[in-house]
Amino acid sequence: MKSFIALTALVSLALAGPVLAQSQGAPAADTPILTGATLAPDCGNLYGLAGKAFCVSAPLAGVGTLADTYVAHFEAQGWLAAGGDSNRVVLVKRRESGGCDGIQMIAFYDTTRPAGPTSTGYLGFATIPGDVCTGPAPAAQ
Repeated sequence: MKSFIALTALVSLALAGPVLAQSQGAPAADTPILTGATLAPDCGNLYGLAGKAFCVSAPLAGVGTLADTYVAHFEAQGWLAAGGDSNRVVLVKRRESGGCDGIQMIAFYDTTRPAGPTSTGYLGFATIPGDVCTGPAPAAQ
C-alpha cells in the first residue's frame, strides 16, 4: 500500500497541484519534521496553503519516499490510511469517546517551474474538522 501511495503521489506531482478537502482544517500542529524533510512554513507560497497547512519540503525525487515515511510514522501512532485521491492521503484515527479524527497529506510542487529531481517538492498536512467517520447526511426523501 505504501508503495502505491508513493507512486500515486509522484504521478500526481507531474499532473496537478494539490486538492485539499472542501472543508480543510487547521494545520496539523503535531506533525513532526522527519529525516529528509525541511520545514516550509510558507508552503512554497503555492495554492494559498500558508497558514492553512503544515508543510515540509524535500527534493522532488525524494517526495514519494518521504510520503511513505510520514504514512509509516502516522500508522505507528494508530492512524490508518483510509483513502484519498491522486495527490492526497486521508488518515483516520478512532477517538476514545467515539468517532474519528482525520488528517490529510497532500503532495505538490510549483508547476510554473521546470520539474526535475532536485526541484522542490512539498508535503502539506491539515486536520479535517469534525468526525470523519460520520458519513454525509442521508438525502431527504
